[in-house]
Amino acid sequence: MLVARRLGKRYGEKRVLRGIDLELPRGGFLVVTGPNGSGKTTLLRICAGLAQPTGGTIERSAVRAQVGYLGHEPLVYRELTALENLELYGRLYRVVERRERIGMLLERFGLWDARHERVASYSRGMTQRLALCRVLLHEPELFVLDEPYSALDEAGAELLDAQLAELRAERTFLLATHEPVRVEPFASGRLALAA
Repeated sequence: MLVARRLGKRYGEKRVLRGIDLELPRGGFLVVTGPNGSGKTTLLRICAGLAQPTGGTIERSAVRAQVGYLGHEPLVYRELTALENLELYGRLYRVVERRERIGMLLERFGLWDARHERVASYSRGMTQRLALCRVLLHEPELFVLDEPYSALDEAGAELLDAQLAELRAERTFLLATHEPVRVEPFASGRLALAA
């Protein structure tokens, strides 16, 4: 699914990644750890096809439409409602039976009752739940998740645990976290980045 060889990234004089090798086979679950500033987010953005490396090579068998990316920004429109956001993304990704899928995800992540409220009125945790709905909506082959537990309360974290457990056998995951113990039951491999 993903193969990187001697991957590097620079921003001007600043080197963020140096000589990273990784292999993530289809069905794998690779957990990326490391301190702040070690390049986790940059690595995930490159793997998702949102940034280009300045050195090395990366091969990705999933096309952009088959990638579900969750970054530090939730990538939802604050002036739209949860329903409108997911409807928009559903149309963009041509999701079959999108209304049913949207309803199911909003229900599962505890947002059904708030579906007609503008995202601007949501708490950070509710916004993160909606971002997870957005990522799951088009049923991607490859999930690239950067700190997916960020801002979630324990109930939200348990919902995400259940979703990962359900999809673990049939999808491929690249997940960066400061809490590797939480996702240890799902992991097939681990990549620790140094500062």
